[in-house]
Amino acid sequence: MTIREFKMPDVGEGLTEAEILKWYVQPGDTVTDGQVVCEVETAKAAVELPIPFDGTVHELVFPEGTTVDVGQVIISVNVGGAAPAEAPAPAAPAPVETPAPAPAAEAEPEGRQPVLVGYGVAASSTKRRARKAAPAASAPAASAPAASAPVAVVPEQLNGHAPAGPRPLAKPPVRKLAKDLGVDLASVVPTGPDGVITREDVHRAAAPAPAPVAAPAPEAPAPAPVAAATAPAPVAAPAADAGARETRVPIKGVRKATAAAMVGSAFTAPHVTEFVTFDITRTMKLVEELKADKDMAGLRINPLLLIAKAVLVAVRRNPEINAAWDEAAQEIVLKHYVNLGIAAATPRGLIVPNIKDAHAQTLPELSRSLSELVATAREGKTTPAAMQGGTFTITNVGVFGVDTGTPILNPGESAILAVGAIKLQPWVHKGKVKPRQVTTLALSFDHRLVDGELGSKFLADVAAILEQPKRLMTWA
Repeated sequence: MTIREFKMPDVGEGLTEAEILKWYVQPGDTVTDGQVVCEVETAKAAVELPIPFDGTVHELVFPEGTTVDVGQVIISVNVGGAAPAEAPAPAAPAPVETPAPAPAAEAEPEGRQPVLVGYGVAASSTKRRARKAAPAASAPAASAPAASAPVAVVPEQLNGHAPAGPRPLAKPPVRKLAKDLGVDLASVVPTGPDGVITREDVHRAAAPAPAPVAAPAPEAPAPAPVAAATAPAPVAAPAADAGARETRVPIKGVRKATAAAMVGSAFTAPHVTEFVTFDITRTMKLVEELKADKDMAGLRINPLLLIAKAVLVAVRRNPEINAAWDEAAQEIVLKHYVNLGIAAATPRGLIVPNIKDAHAQTLPELSRSLSELVATAREGKTTPAAMQGGTFTITNVGVFGVDTGTPILNPGESAILAVGAIKLQPWVHKGKVKPRQVTTLALSFDHRLVDGELGSKFLADVAAILEQPKRLMTWA
């Protein structure tokens, strides 16, 4: 049979790793070209990966929850159609060396795999992950075959029916269990068919560690640091007192990327934040009028929609606010389009998808775009492309009852607008103190691009439009 390997692609621009969230197939399953085999979380979003060829799943190289570098093999598929029963043929060690002369024939289809955007790691990076278990069996002898096997892709060596293979045999859930318990699979005695390690085998191997019950606590805490470093919720140490007082959450995926981007932005772009508090009562009344308008039936109408439209109008009237700083070229790049970013809180962290060419959309079109953006973000299905190329961002902190904030710029953008809570407050209106709907906007901007005059004019313009929202009808 012929084994083809599918590597972790770069599903965005410049991504280096992704976490395997869920496998949709298991060894022995039949797959077809274009079938989704797993879901991964990159630094930008959760993405489903389709396999680019037909065959039978041979091996899932990494279990769920593992973070894998771009270019590493994550699944191997038998595309030759031969019965797996012929796998025991590797009785003689010679086959390991035999394929060496034929890598050109085998490697060609592997190097030409059609995958997702950005896929195509250099051929030299087709190495498999390091097998730490191999040295325990025979350190010097195993090292040579391990280097040649990934190049030749000999299915017999990967099939692992022989216990002397470079990697202990175990299904992905069993491997994860061993990882959580801090058990080295190379030290486990397999009892399953064909030398496969079962869950019971792992539990038996783990039993000796907690066994010293007679010994005081010194030995029990010892394995805990190892397990904690391996998995966020170690199975072996639920009873530890430290577990009840602290919880450690690995920083990865969207949260890791967001943290890195915010630190980079905060210490690269000189931030300035300005505030304006104003009467937004008329905008709130317009929201209710639009909800009752039959031409807007079926559309989601809320204050954010009108605020977004006001921002787009103000950008058109103050185009220099919509720019980017090109450090390498030492140029200011003025954008003649607006990809409007909307900060969205999701279970995986804060993401900022954007509405492409929002400046060209009518109010009904903008309403539909906002609804789709929010729904997709809540489902965790926002694509990396939807979070790239933003030019201006709105973050609505008011939904949490917060008056305002000092937002940090989205990298590559010159300004971000924070919308505070809309509250009924005493306000001087037409010479009398009356209860009015009041809110505060905060505009943070890159002072390299936007000076105080431009920032102030833009912010005052947004507030003026929302104070007299009928202007949207004439200026939009």
